[in-house]
Amino acid sequence: MDIISFKPILSSLLFSLLGIIILLIAYFIIEKLTPENTWKEVTEKNNIAVAIVLGALIIGMSMIISAAIHG
Repeated sequence: MDIISFKPILSSLLFSLLGIIILLIAYFIIEKLTPENTWKEVTEKNNIAVAIVLGALIIGMSMIISAAIHG
């Protein structure tokens, strides 16, 4: 009878959580560095250009974090 190893599942969950935490920290750093409140610009003022740049930034940071965690 095969025994299911939970080590890969636990590692996957741990690294996913770590990646999300790092991405949130990076977002808050970018939020502090920009002169305007990006969330207010996107939601209240409907600034599509800021939304596109913010989305590209988040995708780029996600790719970097993924590559760093994956090794």
